[in-house]
Amino acid sequence: MNIGKIRLFKKGFRAYYLLVVSIIVLTFAIQSIMQYSLKKQRSTAMIVNLAGRQRMLSQRLLNEVYSCRYHNCDYAELKLTLNKLYQMNGILQNGSENLGIPKLDNTDIMANFVRLEPYVNWFKWNLSDLKRLDEIKFNDMRYRVDRFTTIMNGIVLQFQKKSEEDIKGMRIIEMELAIFSVFIVLFEIFFIVNPFINRIMSQKKKLEEIAWHQSHVFNSHMKNIKDLQYVLRVEKVPERQQEILKFISEELDHLNGVSKNMVSALKKNDDEEMPHKVILKKVEDLLDKYGIGTSNKVTDDDKVHSEGL
Repeated sequence: MNIGKIRLFKKGFRAYYLLVVSIIVLTFAIQSIMQYSLKKQRSTAMIVNLAGRQRMLSQRLLNEVYSCRYHNCDYAELKLTLNKLYQMNGILQNGSENLGIPKLDNTDIMANFVRLEPYVNWFKWNLSDLKRLDEIKFNDMRYRVDRFTTIMNGIVLQFQKKSEEDIKGMRIIEMELAIFSVFIVLFEIFFIVNPFINRIMSQKKKLEEIAWHQSHVFNSHMKNIKDLQYVLRVEKVPERQQEILKFISEELDHLNGVSKNMVSALKKNDDEEMPHKVILKKVEDLLDKYGIGTSNKVTDDDKVHSEGL
């Protein structure tokens, strides 16, 4: 991928970018799931609370009807309680955007609401007309309230179990993502960070070895060559000059050997196939296969990385 003259996702670094991006994505995913889980728990808690209030409203209806029959009647309270019960029965089934309650999709709970529907309709049609309250048989009213309460108890229990299952599922997903995040972090530590540290230490050791060759062996041979050059200039005997030239040639051979040792120290372990290189190479091949982050100008580069370090 090219932006002007800047090349992103350079070959050799793409696997590292992929791992870093994966950590960011996993962190975002975990936070999103946690927020979703909290929102889900809030919604479920509200549903259970409203379902529990339905039982209380049915009991209040019974008390209001009793008061109207034998004591002073508060028609406004009776009407308000009836409207709340009927309204909440619809919200629990169809959901509410304002309250953040989703539409019910559990078939078992819906089946209980179907069983509950005749009693809700009976309350609505018989208690809506306040003039007909005297015609309602109190035992009949109490029977329907008891049946309503029994079914609502089952619905509340079902909502609670559904909530526990949803929370359990969310926790499993969060745990799996957390474990995967830890795995990614450990992967980076063992196959990227630790190899880089080892590479730096190895290069430091190479530089120390080269410095030793430079300061001791190389300088020693150079001093010998300079001394032999001085002797060669002042020596007049041809036989001795030939002997000195032989010594100079030997010193040059030694210098050549020192140079080879220095080059060998630089290349030491460069060609060794490390485990992290094998894995990262596979990741790079996979990225090449799907054309992710490809560029016409590529450099092969674990060696370049190490030199950059």
